[in-house]
Amino acid sequence: MAPLLYRAWVGASMLLVPFAAWAVTRKLRRAGVPVVRCHEKLGHATEPRDPDAPLIWFHGASVGETLSVLALITRMGVALPQAQFLITSGTATSAALVARRLPPRCVHQFAPLDAPGPLRRFLRHWRPDAAIFVESELWPQMLRRTRAQGARMALVNARLSAKSIANWRRFPKTARYLFSVFDLILTQNDAMAKAMVEINAPPDRVARGINLKSMAGPLPQDEDTLFEARAALGRRPVWIASSTHPGEEQAVLAAHQNLLHRWPDLCLILAPRHPERGQEVMNLIAGAGLSLTRRTRGDMPGGQVFLADTMGELGTWYALGDIVFLGGSLRPIGGHNPFEVAQAGAMVLSGTHVTNFAETYAVMETRGAARLIADGDDLAHRVADLLADKDALQKARAAAAAYARDQTDLLDSITARLVKALELGPDA
Repeated sequence: MAPLLYRAWVGASMLLVPFAAWAVTRKLRRAGVPVVRCHEKLGHATEPRDPDAPLIWFHGASVGETLSVLALITRMGVALPQAQFLITSGTATSAALVARRLPPRCVHQFAPLDAPGPLRRFLRHWRPDAAIFVESELWPQMLRRTRAQGARMALVNARLSAKSIANWRRFPKTARYLFSVFDLILTQNDAMAKAMVEINAPPDRVARGINLKSMAGPLPQDEDTLFEARAALGRRPVWIASSTHPGEEQAVLAAHQNLLHRWPDLCLILAPRHPERGQEVMNLIAGAGLSLTRRTRGDMPGGQVFLADTMGELGTWYALGDIVFLGGSLRPIGGHNPFEVAQAGAMVLSGTHVTNFAETYAVMETRGAARLIADGDDLAHRVADLLADKDALQKARAAAAAYARDQTDLLDSITARLVKALELGPDA
């Protein structure tokens, strides 16, 4: 019998769904999503399902979770050439980015609300043979109704916050009821595997996996834009600071001012994590007395700083430089994905606050593919050392590229485990 807490959530969702639908539709419309696609939140599909192909459904919350599984979907597509793939997420940003990078035989939909009506419509149309949830996307009815329809299920990249783990401990029956739907739970590390068992996930189905965010597929590049950008830069040296957050741009700009004394033609490509902060960051650049060009004005790299305040072009900018500082790391934010930089063949610099990718950075540092820095002054020193020592920079870039190549075997092993656990192979 379903725990009382679960039954209470079902009842509450039936009452709240009109208000939730209005709020989420309004938010998506403001982000430019067509009305017909907003109805996907109510379970109304806008893409067909191939009736003759097994369907594998992946669900992630937002940009990071969704993009983290694209490489895995591609690998599973190779292993299962007859399968169709569905990926769902909740935000307009994730939908826009996924649309540019969809693997073969894969479609995107907005995830249905966790309420009886939307889920019935969604599951009746898509009829998934397997469902793979990412990180902490644990909507109660979505999990139980998907399992009840007969889909085999997995949780990958499992990562719960300390607060979430504490909450699950308070409701052990509900935790056992929900986690029992999974045939396989792959966590990001050993500590999380232990925590999942402690909150009543089935011990025989929990195993350490890998951080899929450290294996996201290559960022797309626009060859025409890349050609124009290279022409605009000429022979100027370049370094890049990407995914920066408030309070970090000041340190980056101070480091760049320091570096300009030695390399007066050096160009900084500055890509804030949230492009909507473009005006704020532009004011910081101007306030530092630095000349700039700005991508949202249609500019190409030029001036002392190029403000790359658009979405979806980071792969193109990574191709322009050999040194990348990743933000979200000088402050206690958790860091951002160094694997995308390694795939581009660049050296990674980062602050020390990298809890979200601790295992990845530990390996990359050991191999010489990444280096952690203490603050803005340290950043200036490290960039200067790399600009001055071409041999050291080349070795670091080669180490980054080698690290990226070595992850392929790990991704293949995760694919094989999922195919077996979800009974998706030819013998299923």
